[in-house]
Amino acid sequence: MGLFGRKRRVPSAVRPPLAAGERVLAWAAPGDGGSSGASPAEGTSAGAGGDAAGGGVLVATNLGLWLPGRGERLGWHDILKAVWSGRELTVTPAATAAERDGYLVVADGPAETYLLLDPGDLPHQVRARVTRSVAYTQQHPVPGGSGRIAARRVAGADGLTWTVRYDPGTPVDADEVRAETDQLVAAARAATAPADL
Repeated sequence: MGLFGRKRRVPSAVRPPLAAGERVLAWAAPGDGGSSGASPAEGTSAGAGGDAAGGGVLVATNLGLWLPGRGERLGWHDILKAVWSGRELTVTPAATAAERDGYLVVADGPAETYLLLDPGDLPHQVRARVTRSVAYTQQHPVPGGSGRIAARRVAGADGLTWTVRYDPGTPVDADEVRAETDQLVAAARAATAPADL
């Protein structure tokens, strides 16, 4: 590979504590000169280099995304939305609201926005990995509202993780909503189960 095809290395001072078998795919420093581009209005605690795992950089690996100020990576399956504006990357993680039999009820966690002046391949890798983690997604009406059922692939693990994200205003704790959701998830699981050969 030629000189211009080399991948930049993450500086050791801000390299996150990677797990065995975890590989860096791309990385970028937010803001100007390594300071965080996280919007103060978002309430993120991302700081300049070295103050937390991942320091002041965003690092995409085969297992997930390390963000400044977080002590652990977000798995690709834990990211509900990732939007690249051409200058800013906004990541919305899933927040677990409830655990039910065979699936999790999730909601949008606080969005984190980073200005990336030299993004490199990071936005592409984030988009590709988040998209690849989605094995099934379908919006369904439920009594009093609707919800999206999704099955996500977990990097480095077999099987799927099932989630439901209800739309705002849906009475998520109502018995009829819960019963309908249980049936919808069961049907989706059955429809996506591998056929016996």
